[in-house]
Amino acid sequence: MNRVVGRVTSFLLRRQPAGAASGTPAPPWRLQELPGGWGPAETLLGAVRGIRVRVRNGNLEQALAVMNRKMQSSGMERLLRRARNQERHLKNSEKRVLARKNLERRIRAQDFHKKLRQALVNKLSHGEGLGVENGLLVQICVG
Repeated sequence: MNRVVGRVTSFLLRRQPAGAASGTPAPPWRLQELPGGWGPAETLLGAVRGIRVRVRNGNLEQALAVMNRKMQSSGMERLLRRARNQERHLKNSEKRVLARKNLERRIRAQDFHKKLRQALVNKLSHGEGLGVENGLLVQICVG
């Protein structure tokens, strides 16, 4: 399927040589610029992959912050971290150890959340934290 899609898009995006004179003008979607001046609309068809960030007024720090947010939201940072940490093949025994450690960590986090939830319920049952404070109705939701 990918091979077919690749051939179709390369056929559609193929440009005519400079010396070739053709009576038909180029389709308007080929010449159209993307909003914000990112370049031709070919990028809409998946010709470019990855994360693109615009550096405005030479502010590299802001561009790096935007890129970091985009990488975190897309999950690319997690993939890079996983690839960097896994430099070699993991044996099945190592996978089991890592899985057990992750399970124990998850159980500890769940126990902590249960204790926190119980503390909030106890606080609410004794009448603390209910009522009007500074003119605002305070309501704690325990889910």
